[in-house]
Amino acid sequence: MTDRMTDVLVVGGGLGGVAAALAALRRGRSVVMTEETDWLGGQLTTQGTPPDEHPWIEQFGCTRSYRRLRDEIRRYYRDWYPLTPQARDRPDLNPGEGRVSRLCHEPRVAAAVLSAMVAPYLAAGTLRILYGHVAVSADVEHDRVRALTLVGPGGERVVIEARYVLDATELGDLLPLTGTEHVTGFESAARTGEPSAPAEEQPANMQAFSWVFAVDHRAGEDHTIDRPAGYARWREYRPSFWPDRLLSLTAPDPRTLETVPRRFVPNEASGPTFADQSRDPGDKDLWTFRRILSRGVFSPGFLDSDVVVVNWPMIDYLPGPLIGVPDEERRRHLAGARELSLSMLYWLQTEAPRPDGGTGWPGLRPRGDVMGTTDGLAKAPYIRESRRITARYTVVEQDLAYSVRGERGAVDYPDSVGIGMYRIDLHPSTGGDTYIDVASCPFQIPLGALLPVRMRNLLPAAKNLGTTHITNGCYRLHPVEWNIGEAAGALASFCLDRHLEPEQVHKDELLLAQFQHGLVADGVELAWPQVRGY
Repeated sequence: MTDRMTDVLVVGGGLGGVAAALAALRRGRSVVMTEETDWLGGQLTTQGTPPDEHPWIEQFGCTRSYRRLRDEIRRYYRDWYPLTPQARDRPDLNPGEGRVSRLCHEPRVAAAVLSAMVAPYLAAGTLRILYGHVAVSADVEHDRVRALTLVGPGGERVVIEARYVLDATELGDLLPLTGTEHVTGFESAARTGEPSAPAEEQPANMQAFSWVFAVDHRAGEDHTIDRPAGYARWREYRPSFWPDRLLSLTAPDPRTLETVPRRFVPNEASGPTFADQSRDPGDKDLWTFRRILSRGVFSPGFLDSDVVVVNWPMIDYLPGPLIGVPDEERRRHLAGARELSLSMLYWLQTEAPRPDGGTGWPGLRPRGDVMGTTDGLAKAPYIRESRRITARYTVVEQDLAYSVRGERGAVDYPDSVGIGMYRIDLHPSTGGDTYIDVASCPFQIPLGALLPVRMRNLLPAAKNLGTTHITNGCYRLHPVEWNIGEAAGALASFCLDRHLEPEQVHKDELLLAQFQHGLVADGVELAWPQVRGY
């Protein structure tokens, strides 16, 4: 029995999923969107991570709808928070003055803004959102996904039949569920020709995931959490390639691999501190690195403390991946990542070195309220790597690495459906590899990377497009994921309007040009101006 029929089913309410749904809704399509948690936004909200963006983001280099998301987050603070006159007047208001981004903010604010962006379509009845739902089976016929069965929070089952199905899950969960050809982990150099690829394929070797948390600091108070059960083990844990114990303030520089001590002093005075990612990853001062609320932005006395997000190299979970393992092992890794993060918090509260020669910051207080949780941890783990479709075109390192392309810039794709820019930023992996951090050129998103080699109505709408383990490192960031989802939602609508299939659009120059023209009219940038990679 089918409980609901829709034009487009978007599974996963992360950034790519929301962008895909909005693109289809703007084009008059009916959409059902599902989300495992009770917030939309994925890495921006449920995973607690402020946007990782390129240095030109305030001028160009994202879609119009992504820019609206950024603008509305700033508007939320201007409308509801007591800002200083100077902060209120800044067009590039940064509530957290964090080094990692020009827009560091609370996850709950982004969740509120995303809810507002989809609200008109909920009111119109063209959008239905199923929170707390997970896809468990698929009905596939003749290389088409006819319907998906989902399970809700109470165990109830719902069957959704859709003309197009978009996989916007964080781990590419629909790919094995529907039998869609896909890859995981490291591809081999023999397969991809990539300079940074290993000699042999390593499908179980993936970027570490992290369980992010938020804290502030209340001087003179004691908010020390209970000692985690596995603290003794984590306290002594040291990966073979790491310069110190993981629970420390020492880590490699991602770009040079030199050992670099980090600084951590709560509420140390600082002004606007944005780090230009072309020169500096911004992670040497951990208090300001991912600060999401800065006292200096708000009226005097409004905040007793800054609020910071801890998404540091020291909480990258390395013992194993979440993909390709039995459910019991997956649950063990999830619990282990939570315990690692809580152990980091306990270490900071009790053992971290202070400038005065003492140890521990017991005034560090978990801020579950900004994460929508009770313990200060994010609602979900921060995912860096997904399953990836075996695509009609796979983006490889030599398409965009600055060491290969130089001043020529990235390969120019005639089937571009968007753009993005970030260094190839691969965190340490579950297979024991250290950072791979490679300079890249501003790049495009090719339509061919959104097309599975066989499936006819399933499209990737997040980090699961046709990249490699290497190039995933720059296609996984916030504005790129949004653009991928937006292009997927637009493509599904374009095909429905014209009774076409995605492969036909890709192969026909006239249809492709019409599709690209529609993207541009909707505010999608297909090419970069003359800017240099980093």
